Amino acid sequence: MKVTWGVRGSRRVAVAVAVVALAALAGCGSTTGGSGGGAARGSGVPEVDDEKDLTGLPLERYEFSARDHERREDASARFTQRCMRSHGFPDFPLRWRDQGIDMSSSRTAVAISTTLYGSLDLGGARSRGYGLDREALKAFEKKRAPKGRLITPDENTMLFGIGMPPGDDSAAGRASGAGGRKAPEDGGHEVPKAGCVQVGARRVVADVKDETRMTAYVVGRRAAIDKAVAKDPRMRRALDTWADCVVDKGFKRYASPEAAFRDKAWHRGSDGDTRRTRRERDTAVADIECKREHNTAGVWRTVAAERQRRDISRHRSAYEAVRADQERVRSTVRSVLGAGG
Repeated sequence: MKVTWGVRGSRRVAVAVAVVALAALAGCGSTTGGSGGGAARGSGVPEVDDEKDLTGLPLERYEFSARDHERREDASARFTQRCMRSHGFPDFPLRWRDQGIDMSSSRTAVAISTTLYGSLDLGGARSRGYGLDREALKAFEKKRAPKGRLITPDENTMLFGIGMPPGDDSAAGRASGAGGRKAPEDGGHEVPKAGCVQVGARRVVADVKDETRMTAYVVGRRAAIDKAVAKDPRMRRALDTWADCVVDKGFKRYASPEAAFRDKAWHRGSDGDTRRTRRERDTAVADIECKREHNTAGVWRTVAAERQRRDISRHRSAYEAVRADQERVRSTVRSVLGAGG
């Protein structure tokens, strides 16, 4: 299960979004194998014993890592700082807070997406069923909370390029020539269109040939591949075996672990969490136990890897163009942060 959320604050502040795996993809393949779609030891299907066993898939080579995203944000912040300092704010910090954000009253929007094989976190299933990991959510919110000093109204204007009427006599107005006029002192500077925050973000991708392709191409191909994986005869057999196992344990028959996760019987609320009833928790445990017994995730990994390699081979030039643009971003990030960040 992957959960995407963003902290909503000031309308002038870009929503900070991250994708975090709240349910660890930890599990283990069966040592005895299973009937039907089960994958026995030595069958050529890898046993999935831990989250790390689901990494290293072909498409990952054409995607930014979590570390890439962190460094990209750091580089954007550095470019924003340079912009601010060049526009009359020589002491502008690298980290700052917008007075429009009140973290104590901010709302967390949760958009849940699941994988076909679901979660393999047996401990989590026992304690929260198909519900959210609240501790992970709190940790994420704490990590994403704005740091640094509070920005001034003048800095706010230069950062976001709004709210400064013609003739403004503020420091930002004098420094920029409010309303598009240039101030006479030190040559004057106009407020950048959309402000220095946008300047910083755009500078990171300035050398990219096709930003839309870099951002969306692999996402689209992954969605198409995932559909093909779900229809693959090997995966269908594996899911049928898993479903039989869940029924044998006394629970409802589901088409897939994802369908079990999304069962309306869990009464998932607007916050993304469930009621965590005994029935829900017991179902989630049976779900994972059956995946372990029949190595369902191992089958998924095998089929997904094959399908991904095939897709990359068929669309090699597009994938390599995406990777080339990603390397351009990484090069820009290294130039401003250095190899070690």
